[in-house]
Amino acid sequence: MMKLTETEMAAAVNRRDPSFDGQFYYGVITTGVFCQPSCPTKSAKPENLRFFCDQASALAASFRPCKRCNPIASTKKADTLINVARHIEKCADEKLTLAQLGEVAGLSPSQLQRSFKAMFGVSPKHYQDAVRMRQFKCHLRAGEGITDAIYSSGFGSISRVYGETTRNIGMSPKAYRAGGQGEVIYYACRETSLGHMVMAATSRGVCSVQFGDNQRSLMNLLSEEFPKATLVLSKAQDTPELDNWIHALDKHISHGAPKPDVPLDIKGTAFQLKVWQFLLSIKEGEVMSYGEVAAQIDSPKAVRAVGTACGKNRIGILIPCHRVLRSDGTLGGYRWGLERKKALLAKEGVKKQ
Repeated sequence: MMKLTETEMAAAVNRRDPSFDGQFYYGVITTGVFCQPSCPTKSAKPENLRFFCDQASALAASFRPCKRCNPIASTKKADTLINVARHIEKCADEKLTLAQLGEVAGLSPSQLQRSFKAMFGVSPKHYQDAVRMRQFKCHLRAGEGITDAIYSSGFGSISRVYGETTRNIGMSPKAYRAGGQGEVIYYACRETSLGHMVMAATSRGVCSVQFGDNQRSLMNLLSEEFPKATLVLSKAQDTPELDNWIHALDKHISHGAPKPDVPLDIKGTAFQLKVWQFLLSIKEGEVMSYGEVAAQIDSPKAVRAVGTACGKNRIGILIPCHRVLRSDGTLGGYRWGLERKKALLAKEGVKKQ
């Protein structure tokens, strides 16, 4: 367990303090890189920082080592395995076997698998999946179509990309079925132009964004969803990320600022995850019908199930289920009320209502 608070770590990163090197590492979600606290690279926004107690944790969260500060200690073995990681990054769109990677490292396939996982905390295959996912998101942000982005990133099919994006993320199904038992969930409330909003997050990311008429009703929703979790009111000095996230989302809702890019702790059935992950690719100002979403996820007959999945979404706005309408262009349903859905679409400049 880390003894430093996130406030202390953020301050050390801001100072580029070398005395903290080795005590923790930080990742930057906009670049996908993790660094030592003393790294001389350009400072990132506080809301884009993620903190880790060791290199393996950063790598398991899909961050790659920084080339400038080299957060992994340099030894002959480490340099060899870093070269393998660089090769995977360079050839992420290719089919790479353990035998091929073993040739790069001068190791047998089994030796490479053991050594790579021991050093990085993930297998070479898992590391390649993470690199492909970063590339996929970059292609989407650059304006590529979803299908083109999938194949440009090296995924062999649409089903593969949805499988990779939902693997090993979020609260485990077992923990969720148990009502969040053993989980610590931080929450914060704020009044927005859409009414009262609560945002809640685990250590992995935002697990709930909901709207209601008052704070009590929102707390009831959280308690019903996670009856066995420990719910903790967020305080800036202890959990700066959540406070930054809710402030950024409030600015997006009430003042038209860009939607914040925050990690999500998504939980649901396999089909729900597939729908929600696809919704993340619908850009602001665009809408789709339930039927179009069903067709895009290779389930053209599951139109009603898509509607149900949208209704089950508990991470409002960040997972933009409000951008899905009926085939005739009417609003359809919205778990937080049609007036909120209409207001969100109007803010985004959508005229198809």
